[in-house]
Amino acid sequence: MKVLARTDHAYFPPPGYVMVYEFSLRAGLRFPPSSKVIDILTICGVCLSQFFYRAMLIVMGLIVLFRDRGVVLSSECLSRMGCLFSNAHGHISFRSKWLDIRTRDPSKGWISNFFYVQNDWGLQEKWGKLKELPVPLHIGAEDLLRIFKLPNLDALHYEVRYLSRYIDEEYLFKVGLST
Repeated sequence: MKVLARTDHAYFPPPGYVMVYEFSLRAGLRFPPSSKVIDILTICGVCLSQFFYRAMLIVMGLIVLFRDRGVVLSSECLSRMGCLFSNAHGHISFRSKWLDIRTRDPSKGWISNFFYVQNDWGLQEKWGKLKELPVPLHIGAEDLLRIFKLPNLDALHYEVRYLSRYIDEEYLFKVGLST
């Protein structure tokens, strides 16, 4: 980590560093970042700091949910479950296509709560334009039920609706994402 100077700004990390909002840690991000987080960021062409709390919580929750079930969350499956989109400032949000995912950002004044971390993972350091994830035709609700070994669509909706429980420290430790 790098101690911030008064002149440091969130959008301009020093070379070799990435900026991380404090709320990303509350949303389940741990260091080193999961290889799936790195893959998703690389495929999308954006940096870590562009993700709003809700998008980070959903992505981390889905990674943990999938890992807990012994499966790897692919970018194709993530794009089937919802849509990442960016606002005019480049911040990334997540909107579900068919699942009711409920999250709320508990933070106030989040924009000033950030720090820099040395970029040992090859993450993009500057803000980028969001590229669309590939949308596969072969992953549907039935496939997800089979992957998760769930009896019906209601059970799948329940698991995904309460994703925030998957980023509790105990769950992160259980699936090997905690430092």
